[in-house]
Order: sequence, then structure tokens, then C-alpha cells
Amino acid sequence: MLPMQTDHATLACSLPLPAMKATRWTFSALLLSCSFAATAFAAGGGDSAAPKPTNTTKTCKGARVWDDQKQRCVAPKQSSLDPDELYDAVRELAYAGRYSDAQMVLAAMPDQTDSRVLTYWGFTYRKQGYPDQAMSYYTQAIAQDPQNHLARSYMGQGFVSEGKYGLALEQWKIIRANGGSDTWAEISLREALLSGQTQSY
Repeated sequence: MLPMQTDHATLACSLPLPAMKATRWTFSALLLSCSFAATAFAAGGGDSAAPKPTNTTKTCKGARVWDDQKQRCVAPKQSSLDPDELYDAVRELAYAGRYSDAQMVLAAMPDQTDSRVLTYWGFTYRKQGYPDQAMSYYTQAIAQDPQNHLARSYMGQGFVSEGKYGLALEQWKIIRANGGSDTWAEISLREALLSGQTQSY
């Protein structure tokens, strides 16, 4: 019986996108057959856990970040934060729902062609209700780094929000095919496909 199940799963996972005209429940069955079992969120990677609040969200107002060296809130471009610290501030502000503030921090990032910067431009635009701009940034992020599983996951979650489950499933399959199985990006997109609910970070 198990070999028949495996063959069925392999066939299901290889279906071409045009063949996938079905409801979310059909996609749920397909996902389960491809995955065999749901797993807990995998640890590892800076995007696998919700960002913890710091003074950037607890103290600073508007488009300002906490600068440890200066011990006060400052404009992002005037801060001593390095790109990784600015990126963490972007995630923190976005998780707090302060998307326009997060974008002001993104604008201060020195390399606007960085794939992760493009990814979060897309994320913040999607959360503000601009799916076309979001998809444009996700596409640019993936063009810069085809292995950017987070950009693909966010793109897929955007498709879920629009009810485009076939396109979302395609991104999930690409993530899995390129070594992203059991990463936060893969699991969060899988759960979005199963539940219809997307992540806020």
C-alpha cells in the first residue's frame, strides 16, 4: 500500500500548474501527500522567529530607530546601525504593523539591490495593500538571488491572500525543490496554503 501512496504523491507533486484547477481543500490534500507529515517550525535562520521588541518599537516614535551608541532614537540614516541591525529594525517595525516606518528604515539601507532589502520592500507593500508593487519587489529579489526562499514564501503568501492557490503552490514546490524543505519559508507557506492565513513577519 505504501508504494502506491508514494507513487500517487510523486504524481501529484509533479502536476503541471494548469492541471491544478481546484479548491483550497484539494490543495490541502496535495500538500499533505507531498509532505507526508506536518512538522514544527524549523529553528535556524534570522526569519524563523518573530522579532523581539526593542527600544525601536517600545520607545521610538515614527520612522526612528534606537541607536545603542547614542542611547537615543535617531533617524535611520543618522544612526550608527550596520545593515544587519537596520534589517532587524525593519523586521521589528513590520511585525509591529508599522509598515511605513519600516520602509523609511529600508530606504536607509546602503544597498537597495540587496535581495533581502527587496524582499522586505515587497513584504511591507503587500501588508499595506499594494500587491502589484509587492510582486514587483519579490520578482526583483528572486532575480538577484534565486535561492531566496523567504521572497518566494512571501510571494506565495501574497498569492494565497489573493486566492491564487495554484501560483502559491508553485512557489512552495520551487522552495522544496531547491533545498528549502522544513525551513521557516517552506513551512509558513505550506501552512498558509492549508489554512488561508499568512504570516505577519
